[in-house]
Amino acid sequence: MMNDQVRDIMTKDPVIVSPNQTLHEVTAIFLQNKLQQCPVVEEGKLMGMITTHDLWNHSRNNVANPADKVEDVMNKTVIKITPLDKVGTAAELFMDRRFKTLPVVNLRNELKGVVTSFDVIRYTLKEEYPKPILYPEAYQ
Repeated sequence: MMNDQVRDIMTKDPVIVSPNQTLHEVTAIFLQNKLQQCPVVEEGKLMGMITTHDLWNHSRNNVANPADKVEDVMNKTVIKITPLDKVGTAAELFMDRRFKTLPVVNLRNELKGVVTSFDVIRYTLKEEYPKPILYPEAYQ
């Protein structure tokens, strides 16, 4: 189970944002999609990640400016994994507790998907308990 590949559990078509989008637009995207973090992609390449914490921290320290862009606040140094990495590798990275989403990229840094800590938990639970007793609708 932990030796299975990340590509087996990743979200292959995640919500993405552009470095040139405004923080106002991204906030709306986060709210609409119930996101806490999101890959920043330009021409298919991963440029960084933006999180609700980044948005909060920026708004706390700055007067709201409609011209503020994602590229002004995104994290450019991002830990990422490949589709062939093991689920256990993702789980180990999540144990660091600094993030809950890992972008999945190929060797050309092209975004192929994302894997979340919830994906790992759901995958592990389904392997151990194929038919959950409590809240089965949450595990589909």
